[in-house]
Amino acid sequence: MNPSKIELLDEATINKIAAGEVIERPLSVVKELVENSVDAGASAVTIEIKGGGIDFIRVTDNGSGIPSDQVRLAFTPHATSKIRNADDLFDVRSLGFRGEALSTIAAVAGVELVTKTPDSLTGILYRTEGGREISCEEAGCAEGTTFIARNLFLHVPARRKFLKSAMTEAGYITEFVQKIAIERSDIAFKYVINNDVKLVTTGNGSVKDNIYRIYGREILDACLPVNSSDNGMSVSGYIAKPVVARNNRSFEIFFVNGHAVKDKILEKAVEAAYRPFLMQHKFPFVYLFLTLDPGMVDVNVHPRKSEVKFALANTVFDFMERAVEDTLKRIELINKVTLAPEDKAEYVPDKDSPEPFEINMIRRGPAVSDSADAVPVIDHLKGLRDKADTGGFFVEKGEPDPVLMEETASDNYINKGGEAPVREDAVNTDAEEPFQTELFEDKVIIPSNKPDFRIIGCVFDTYWMIEYKDKLIMTDQHAAHEKVLYERFVREYKERRVVSQYVDPPVIITVSGRQEETLERYGEAFISLGFEIERFEGNEYALRAVPSGFMKLEEKEIFLGLLDEMSETVQDTAEVSVIHDRLAQMSCKAAVKGGSRLSLMEADELLTELLSLDNPYNCPHGRPTMVEFSEKDLEKFFKRIV
Repeated sequence: MNPSKIELLDEATINKIAAGEVIERPLSVVKELVENSVDAGASAVTIEIKGGGIDFIRVTDNGSGIPSDQVRLAFTPHATSKIRNADDLFDVRSLGFRGEALSTIAAVAGVELVTKTPDSLTGILYRTEGGREISCEEAGCAEGTTFIARNLFLHVPARRKFLKSAMTEAGYITEFVQKIAIERSDIAFKYVINNDVKLVTTGNGSVKDNIYRIYGREILDACLPVNSSDNGMSVSGYIAKPVVARNNRSFEIFFVNGHAVKDKILEKAVEAAYRPFLMQHKFPFVYLFLTLDPGMVDVNVHPRKSEVKFALANTVFDFMERAVEDTLKRIELINKVTLAPEDKAEYVPDKDSPEPFEINMIRRGPAVSDSADAVPVIDHLKGLRDKADTGGFFVEKGEPDPVLMEETASDNYINKGGEAPVREDAVNTDAEEPFQTELFEDKVIIPSNKPDFRIIGCVFDTYWMIEYKDKLIMTDQHAAHEKVLYERFVREYKERRVVSQYVDPPVIITVSGRQEETLERYGEAFISLGFEIERFEGNEYALRAVPSGFMKLEEKEIFLGLLDEMSETVQDTAEVSVIHDRLAQMSCKAAVKGGSRLSLMEADELLTELLSLDNPYNCPHGRPTMVEFSEKDLEKFFKRIV
């Protein structure tokens, strides 16, 4: 072949190149298909995978289906029902929109599609292999769509060899299913891995219910509802108390206008709000849904729609930070130590109510089977119209007939939006508004309660014991003093009233070229912090004044430490965070140490200052300043009550 000759690629090659951009792994297939189901108005979706999705993927929904005369067109590249022209790219309201999903999946897998619209008597069974049509024929089937993909990348071995193990690939899919199940709590999801049911949701609209099903009691108990709006933006969802912080950002989950995204602006905004409450290198659990004018966000900046670009990034950052910060400040965040198991009523989601999808399937039946000994599709669906009126359920060979539900229950689910029958003893999780914000407890650690605090004494010259009504509060004097110093200095810094203390004689400091550049660049910041420095000679500078609050620290160490950290940053936007980090370190070194004896008067004064802070619960590094024991816990511990 002449390497210099330009030729048009054939359609099969073009489709496989496109597939490489859109279909990266089995997760990509599941994501595209499930999002199509959601866009089709489905109220119930079942996802089934085998071999990590490499061997088998089936997605079934009860959505609007695809008209029979449009099935072939749906598998054509760039065919879509979501947009009509380029201007629509800036007003995308659906999950899928590129028109590449079905064609690219078909290019790299064996595909079977069974679909029927509500106004059609019969549906269509469509088969392809490696992008080549095998058959397209009429078939009896229920309303909605079933899509099967087998042997992913079988004909693209170069792509297949880069896939991870089946377990790892299944893990990616599981994470996606969990996210969308919470995002669309109004849809009933069923998720099956290798014939093992992993997740079932009822579609009752309760986000709280689905959080419990997926993440368990610990996360549910720690969740706080968020609901805020401003400047045409709104955010709702749940954030967890800092006590359930994680070691990475895997649980920082965001949706923008219905799209699950990873976005640095949103991550940094949330982490900035949590910053005073978390230990360093810890990250929060958040599930937040941001809604704004589609024209303010570009969701077409990434082939897999996993990233977005905001037109007003700073506005979005400020809004998200404020919404999370306001929620955290509404509640008491003191660490509560439990000495005995608490008598809590177990949260139980409505497990026994019939699943919407299962009841729908009584009328519909599975359209296609992956089983080797399954009844052929056409025979399997033969007579559907005759059985539909009697609620007949089509089953594969070797499977037991499912128990038919009551006709009244079936009727409730046949119509979209029908509600599940609820047991009288079931917890009504959606009786309240999903993101109600009036459920916060009264705070204890506030200045008005100070007269009722009684300092009992100190143990180990570090931990002060304080009695308040039926609680015992223990305070770490070092963490408390550190937080007081930090907040005091940050306030003075923001209000531009930092007091400087002159150094006599001045300290001569030798700086490197990079440090000198940083000093010139951030000169105003150093002045606002209370430093006074002037050139001495050559690469030497004279440090003449330092912030007065940190006079007992080594002046040279304070200045050079801050200078070195600011030398590492390359953006002016990082200036404030670097300064705050350094102030936290300075506060730690200046604070009274554990083991240093304080008088009762000094401890009382420290407690008064601590109670006056917006966040008295954590030191600048995230360590707790105090912990709480309840009288009931102590009585249980000493067996006074059983």
